Amino acid sequence: MREPVRDSARAGLSWSAVRRTAALPSGSARLTPLETRAGDDGGMQLDRVLHDYTRYLSAERGFSENTVRSYRSDLADLLRYAEETGATTAKDLDLELLRGWLYRASTAGLAKSTLARRSATARGLTSWLARTGDTPTDAAARLRAPRPDRHLPRVLTRDQIDGLLAGLATRAAGGDAMAARDLAVVELLYASALRVSELTGLDVRDLDLGRLTARVTGKGSKERVVPFGTPALRAISAWLDLRDSVPGASDNAAVFLGARGARVNTRSVYRLVADLLQSVPGGGPSGPHALRHTAATHLLDGGADLRAVQEMLGHASLGTTQIYTHVSTERLRESYALAHPRA
Repeated sequence: MREPVRDSARAGLSWSAVRRTAALPSGSARLTPLETRAGDDGGMQLDRVLHDYTRYLSAERGFSENTVRSYRSDLADLLRYAEETGATTAKDLDLELLRGWLYRASTAGLAKSTLARRSATARGLTSWLARTGDTPTDAAARLRAPRPDRHLPRVLTRDQIDGLLAGLATRAAGGDAMAARDLAVVELLYASALRVSELTGLDVRDLDLGRLTARVTGKGSKERVVPFGTPALRAISAWLDLRDSVPGASDNAAVFLGARGARVNTRSVYRLVADLLQSVPGGGPSGPHALRHTAATHLLDGGADLRAVQEMLGHASLGTTQIYTHVSTERLRESYALAHPRA
């Protein structure tokens, strides 16, 4: 077993100091699977930790399947590392072990954002273990990780958005159901700043065409009502008029369907938007989230209140929404440099 941390002052070390002092385990022999190894002190075995915690995230915290999958991936890597060090139970997940795990990830070249996410995953796990009484203390309460580099999201100009929508409208004018659907999808993504999972999860009953609103289910199964405008209303109405012509549409409650009548999936929407953005100048991600970023930035450019934008986006923290103020400021600088005679 590992020796415990003898110098409690190490808990205050900076990330750079941890990188210099954390020790990786020496080469280890092949170990038996976690589920066959009992803990010496009767604590919760590590395989049980992974199972129970991810079940808690799903059943009690209401995290989405994709979010739980990300947590499970990080935790599986942590538990593999713990096994290599000789840890067998939840009580062995101490600060030294967690630092060693992050250090190994950093030397493997993982991005700062990944390290920060893993650190957050570890803190969530040990906090839960402490609350449930499986560990005497919260081992990761003082765990530090490098701050992730913050990149400004890709934002399209209004002219670029207008061009994309005009091209989709031309295709939809021919009366093809899938072309009408594509126009409605992009109009709604931009009009309401939706996440792609929120859009694909929409049912017909979630739309209020009279009030121009949609009820969406966001992260943590939290519902909110978002507005959309008249152009989106026209596109959605045109699609709904053609929706019943899709085979199997009457058996599906989803707003947006594939050509065979199944609920459209996130991959299809991602491919649609990525294909559209291929022809648009500018770097950065090209999926549906670019439309969400664009909508939020255009709202702030137009004078919308930051907290109203936070509510519309479904952000739990105002700090998450504030990145769009930086985008707006950067766009202002660019406009100033181009237009002001004394720039």
